[in-house]
Amino acid sequence: MIEVEDRDAVRVIKLARPPVNALNLPLAEALDRAMREVRDDAACEALVLTGAPGVFSAGIDTREVPAYDAATRSAMLRTINRAISELYGLPKPVVAAVSGHALGGALVLVLACDLRLASSGGFRLGLTESAAGIPFPAGPLAVVRAELSPENARLLALTSWVAGPEALVPRGVIDRVVDPSALLEEATREAKRLAALPAYARVKQQLRAPTLERLRRIVDRDEEPLHERWV
Repeated sequence: MIEVEDRDAVRVIKLARPPVNALNLPLAEALDRAMREVRDDAACEALVLTGAPGVFSAGIDTREVPAYDAATRSAMLRTINRAISELYGLPKPVVAAVSGHALGGALVLVLACDLRLASSGGFRLGLTESAAGIPFPAGPLAVVRAELSPENARLLALTSWVAGPEALVPRGVIDRVVDPSALLEEATREAKRLAALPAYARVKQQLRAPTLERLRRIVDRDEEPLHERWV
């Protein structure tokens, strides 16, 4: 489901569920475990999250997940909330290396990263939950609200607008677009640079404290409030 490579003190986690890295329960569980391992590994100073060339992830597996029974769907929801909480709250630099299409929940993963680099090319990124008929779980919704301006949250989430990475740079969704051949190298270099900043973890905690507290309550409660329930 994922591939892990350590580049010196930078851990590279690659989504690896062909053909489009669609998110199902096993992949969400693998991501959750991987985030905890990054947090607990003192030798790991930073993380790069990436996908396959041409596709970061198509988001929630819209064929498999809607067919889950109630217990499996509940487990999927809990796991997504935990994984997003772990990713957003990692006390280490996290760089997204968006290698291609990133839709729905995949773009939420990108938004949960500290720095977001994307490959140039004819790729599409967007929050397509509205079009897919799958509302946001509470954890991902908290990240969307924290990381996007109200204007951009409205445009991306309500209309399921998709665009190339270049169009999303001025909107603060993507920080920089790079040549595909240099993406992973550049992301690793940036991760090392951020890891060298002595107060990085503390400042990250300061900036994200309100959202991290919200995520903690979501995970601890282990259920969704009625107005944010995933159905």
